[in-house]
Amino acid sequence: MRLREWVILSGNSNRPLAEKICAKLGKPLGHVEFRRFSDGEMFIEVKENVRGRDVYIVQSTCAPVNEALMELLILIDALKRASAKEINIIVPYFGYARQDRKVAPRTPISAKLVADLIVTAGATRVVSMDLHAGQIQGFFDIPFDNLFALPVLVEYLRKEMAGVEGVVFVSPDAGGVERARAYAKRLEATVAMIDKRRTGPNVAKAMNVVGDVSGKVAIIIDDMIDTAGTLTEAANAVLAHGATKVYAVATHGVLSGPAIERISNSKIEKVIVTDTIPLSPAAQACPKIQQLTVSDLLAEAIHRIHNYDSVSSLFI
Repeated sequence: MRLREWVILSGNSNRPLAEKICAKLGKPLGHVEFRRFSDGEMFIEVKENVRGRDVYIVQSTCAPVNEALMELLILIDALKRASAKEINIIVPYFGYARQDRKVAPRTPISAKLVADLIVTAGATRVVSMDLHAGQIQGFFDIPFDNLFALPVLVEYLRKEMAGVEGVVFVSPDAGGVERARAYAKRLEATVAMIDKRRTGPNVAKAMNVVGDVSGKVAIIIDDMIDTAGTLTEAANAVLAHGATKVYAVATHGVLSGPAIERISNSKIEKVIVTDTIPLSPAAQACPKIQQLTVSDLLAEAIHRIHNYDSVSSLFI
C-alpha cells in the first residue's frame, strides 16, 4: 500500500510558527510564490506537486485580517484546482470570531460568512485554537478541531507560580468563567470574575469583582488581548480589591491600537501570550510581554490527523 504523501505550506501571516511546526515534524516547508499586480491583487503559485497529496496550510487570519483571509482563500483554491486530495487549514487564530451572532438589528454574523467562504473555497478540514466562541465550529460543514493552548500555558504557570501561596484565576467577564475554572482546577487555585459592562467595540468598563482576591496573586485569564482595555480595567479592579500582584495570560496576543502603551503603563507584572499571532516589534520590545510557542501542540495535531489517530487527548 502506498503511503499517503503530504505537504505543509504557509501563508505570510505567521510563517515563523509554520517553520517551527515543520521543524517539529521533520518536514520541509513547501514553496509558495506570492506576487501582486500593480493594483494590489494577489497572485499565488504553489511550487510543490500536490496532486493526490494531503496538504496542510498554516495561516492565522490576524492583522492585516482581510489580507490574510484573502491569501488563505486564494491558496485553498489553487490547491483544489491542482487536485490536492485533502486541504487541511491550520488557523491558529481565527479572525472575525467575535462576530458570531447578531448583537443589534441589521448587523452581520461575519464568523458564519468566513466559514462559508473557507468551505466554498475547498477546505476539507479546519484546525484552530481557543476559538472566541465555541459554537463557530457549527458554522462549518466540514470537520473542525478546536484545540486549546491550556497545556502550554499551565506548564508555564506551574513553574512561574511554584511556591506562591494564594493564587486566584480571574475571568474578565462572565463568559470566561469556565476557562478560568479549568486553569484553577489544574493549579489548585480559586476563581473570581469581573462584572464588566461593554459600552462599544473595544470599550469596556470593569464594574465589580465577584470572588475573593484580597491578599492573593491574581492571574487574569482570557482567550485574547486586543486593545488591552478590558485587561487593564480588570487589573485595576482586582488591585483595588486587595490583590497583591496581577499577571495576565491569553492565547492570542492581538495587541492592536494602544495595547502596548496600556500594558507598559499598567501595574500588571507580566503578560503571557502564545505565538498563534506573531508579535509586532513594539510588543517584542515590551519587557512585560512574554510569548510561548504552541508549535509542538499543532505539530502533534497535524501528525495525528494525517495518521488517522485520535486527537481527543489534545482537547484538555
